[in-house]
Amino acid sequence: MGNGRPRVVIIGGGFGGLFCARRFQNVDADVTLLDRAACHVFQPLLYQCATGTLSIGQISRSLREELADHRNVTTLLGEAIRLDAGARRVTARRPDETTFDLDYDYLVIAAGMCQSYFGKDEFATWAPGMKTLDDAITIRRRVFAAFEIAETLPPGPERDRWLTFAVTGAGPTGVELAGQIRELATRSLANEFHSIQPEEARVLLFDGGDRVLKSFAPALAERAQGILEKLGVEMHFGVHVTDVSRDGVTVTSKHSGASQDYPARTVLWTAGVEAVPFARHAAEMLGAQADRSGRIAVDADLSVPGHPEVFVIGDLAGRDELPGVAENAMQGGLHAAGCIRRDLDGDPRKPFRYRDLGSAAYISRGHAVLQAGPVKLCGRLGWLGWGFIHIAFLTGVRNRFSTVATWLAAIARSDRSDRTFILGGSGHPEDPYTWESVHQR
Repeated sequence: MGNGRPRVVIIGGGFGGLFCARRFQNVDADVTLLDRAACHVFQPLLYQCATGTLSIGQISRSLREELADHRNVTTLLGEAIRLDAGARRVTARRPDETTFDLDYDYLVIAAGMCQSYFGKDEFATWAPGMKTLDDAITIRRRVFAAFEIAETLPPGPERDRWLTFAVTGAGPTGVELAGQIRELATRSLANEFHSIQPEEARVLLFDGGDRVLKSFAPALAERAQGILEKLGVEMHFGVHVTDVSRDGVTVTSKHSGASQDYPARTVLWTAGVEAVPFARHAAEMLGAQADRSGRIAVDADLSVPGHPEVFVIGDLAGRDELPGVAENAMQGGLHAAGCIRRDLDGDPRKPFRYRDLGSAAYISRGHAVLQAGPVKLCGRLGWLGWGFIHIAFLTGVRNRFSTVATWLAAIARSDRSDRTFILGGSGHPEDPYTWESVHQR
């Protein structure tokens, strides 16, 4: 193993990669954590950042700072783009497009998933997803700018279009976004405008199923749906979004095949996920099987068949219908590190056993649903349970304290303290969220 110390390369600084790296503290190994953002993001709270409740710093932390006490762990900024399984080498790309190589004895692929547009990637121009900090900032800009632009328009179809928000996908992220936008319109912004009535803003939620939160117990999903209806979210089930443009969406009924256009200048996409490009490339280079979404088939210990030195964890692990949730990634990261440590100690590996710690979804202030085994909570009890789970897993004590303080202030005042957005160039000539134009370039 080179100089005698095993080299462990971890790709991805999300929950799986971070928890894996943490477990190598004081282990006689050289660990490199490679991430394209150089920070850990608490993804379950991205929508709170997007709708102005929390700041970027409250849901993210520098990986270098987080791992400062782990002297054998090096954090590097870069995006994995190639894998040479025979040479045990990963090639990464810097932001300036130059590349560098990382040799490994053990490789942990924790790169996660990205937003899927089901082969219609052109939708991304008008319908941002919710996977990164950049996505959250983009959505914040679009949501708050929509109200500002509507304020400058006379009553009529164009103003109505700016005050209509379409959300695709009724899973936890879609439900949370839809609920937050309605709550934003009816509480935080209700008395701040003169020409428009923000509470008249429409939020349309589209999904191909027959209810919200399909992964939750039917009773909890029904309760969540009732809360959304009371908030004023308009729900459309049994439909697929088949087109997205500058002016709105087209949805098609799964049963009749009939299509209908919905004018909306703000479209948000939460309908599906797929493996990042490197994961698909890695599966090919490793000769591993992958499903349609790009999840890689793994053995019982989360290693790739035929490659015991390579582990795949989190959303990318295709085994036993493991859920794409933070708890699975964290447990997988700890397990992969544990297997490597057992190898170094000459002990046999153990199979991975996922422990379901529960799922939760925030609907609005004082309303959330939570299920953990036989425990099923909704309303204020669910909301308190949701808050406890999220605060417990936030990285950094400072993040926990500041997040709790912000939530308490928001609850007391119906306020959102991080509503700042910047109108900047996106590079798209028709993007309405910039002062630039084709003629000014």
